[in-house]
Amino acid sequence: MVIVTRIRREVLTLPAAESGPDNPLPPLRLQDEIHRVDERDREDLPRDMARRLGHEPLRSLLPVRLRDGYGRTRTPREFDALVIENDRLRATVLPGLGGRVVSLVHLAAGRELLYRNPVFQPANLALSGAWYAGGIEWNIGATGHTTLSCAPLHAARVPAPDGGEMLRLWEWERLRDLPFQVDLWLPDGSDFLYAGVRVRNPHEHPVPGYWWSNTAVPEDRRIVAPAEHAWEFGPERRLHRVPVPDHGAQPPYSADWFYDIPDGRRRWIAALDADGHGLVQTSTDELRGRKQFVWGSGPGGRRWQEWLCGPGTGGYREIQAGLTRTQLEHVRLEAESEVCWLEAYGPLPAASPENVEERLELALPRGELDAAHAAWKPYADTEPGEPLAIGSGWGALEVLRADWKLPGTPFPEATLTEEQAPWRELLRTGTLPEPRRVRPPGPTLVAPHWRDMLETAPATPHTEYHLGIAQWHAGDRAQAVRSWERALPLAPSLWPLLRCLAVADQENGQHERAAERYADAFDDLCRERRDDGETWTAACAALGREAVEALLRVRRTADARAVWEALLPAIRERGRFRLLEAELLLAEGRPAAARAVFDAGFEVADLREGSDALGRLWARLADEPLPARYDFRMRPQGL
Repeated sequence: MVIVTRIRREVLTLPAAESGPDNPLPPLRLQDEIHRVDERDREDLPRDMARRLGHEPLRSLLPVRLRDGYGRTRTPREFDALVIENDRLRATVLPGLGGRVVSLVHLAAGRELLYRNPVFQPANLALSGAWYAGGIEWNIGATGHTTLSCAPLHAARVPAPDGGEMLRLWEWERLRDLPFQVDLWLPDGSDFLYAGVRVRNPHEHPVPGYWWSNTAVPEDRRIVAPAEHAWEFGPERRLHRVPVPDHGAQPPYSADWFYDIPDGRRRWIAALDADGHGLVQTSTDELRGRKQFVWGSGPGGRRWQEWLCGPGTGGYREIQAGLTRTQLEHVRLEAESEVCWLEAYGPLPAASPENVEERLELALPRGELDAAHAAWKPYADTEPGEPLAIGSGWGALEVLRADWKLPGTPFPEATLTEEQAPWRELLRTGTLPEPRRVRPPGPTLVAPHWRDMLETAPATPHTEYHLGIAQWHAGDRAQAVRSWERALPLAPSLWPLLRCLAVADQENGQHERAAERYADAFDDLCRERRDDGETWTAACAALGREAVEALLRVRRTADARAVWEALLPAIRERGRFRLLEAELLLAEGRPAAARAVFDAGFEVADLREGSDALGRLWARLADEPLPARYDFRMRPQGL
């Protein structure tokens, strides 16, 4: 009996860490990003690649906030899931976590095609912090994992080209101010999950574009793509062309291989087990690039896998598909334009590395995929039917501002929330309202049109604070400092302004003044704090950490200790602050006490990918090898 394709709701229960609150301090600096190529190394690259490597790389995380409030204590938690199923495949999607396809089961063989993470554990790998491993994720914005990794997307039922149903996911990507959609459907009797993707630029000016679909597969898979060479980005952090690595390659340290697929060849990548079964991903030609990522066989790579998925769960590697040859490039989306393509994910039975393309052509001919893409395009504008999940209100605010018509991806005013309320008031009246109660400032909008509105609004301290952040984002740092300084004399709350000025001092190399401002800002926050609720605790933790680090940098250990002692005990117990305590103890001339912190054990929940903070501090405390629990090193010593 043929099962008609259907979409249904389900509850998925996983051991899960709490996501926690966002960091309330505006991210005036980018987090460290390891995927960068030195300008001197671009001279040996193809011209089009070198040009795209330099095309408007991300210089600010604003207006997005850091997501660093998660921990590492996992308890059973229920997640709303949406399941798409026919008689051949079953796909499970988490609309509240970036629209991730966490499972794709080939029902005929009873085989999971993806790496299915048995836990939900955020870690600091996304552009904005929180990210989790496993499944198929949709990366838009800039080089790296999307800021939407752990964010809700809008979702709804939509008619599919074959008369069935599609699951539409859509949101407003805030780094580049672009709406996008992913339409998922399973044609009746099909062995392939289709994903129709569209990214639109509604602006009257060009915008940098970026997209990579990222799929986790079991680590023991052999990876095959239609290329003889690849662009390798390894621990030395240089991009160079090499022969395609062995299908099951696992170097000591993490590596990216961007397959150099010849023009005219079909775009695909496959992950096969020892018997030749596995997953194949293919697409129309618009999605040009293919990539493989491995954590590596060394202790750092093994530790990262355990960190993300739990001990004894087996490792994973990633296969990816993107708009450019490498993940380090961005494309130019022309004004009022769009780019769209169709992807397909499905099983590949009994293939060898040599005959994957032949098997793929039998299972899903290239012409059939192109025809499905053409058939889908008119349906991309179809208005969604039954809503299945609600995303953010930021898209609704932008549509309200510009009166954009975006068929197929509605952003209704009903989705506006308290976060957007002051900006809607600015749009309506030309005045940014003062907060109704004492609390950490809300998010800042920084796009040129919002900055223009802030510049013409009445110059209250609250408005000057937000204006300064928008000016900082635009690169006008001197004017940003002037806006923050103008706000100080009349501001009822000093610490947000002092913290911004302290960051500006650090960027200008004035570390003594930065430390002084940080100390004053933290004192003011402690006086102003109204309770020990989530928002105030997040503000104290974020500002306290920055203040201690700034004071230690200029060797003001007594002042750093005073800030440390003023932190809530629950904050001081966190792994990030245990590491900070060890640094403070060492600065105080107490190496044995600092070593005791390591011996007692701690976990830095928001350890950044590529960070060597643990190893560097350990080297100052001991001559012994770095204990395995702290070894997240992704590069050999000396690099």
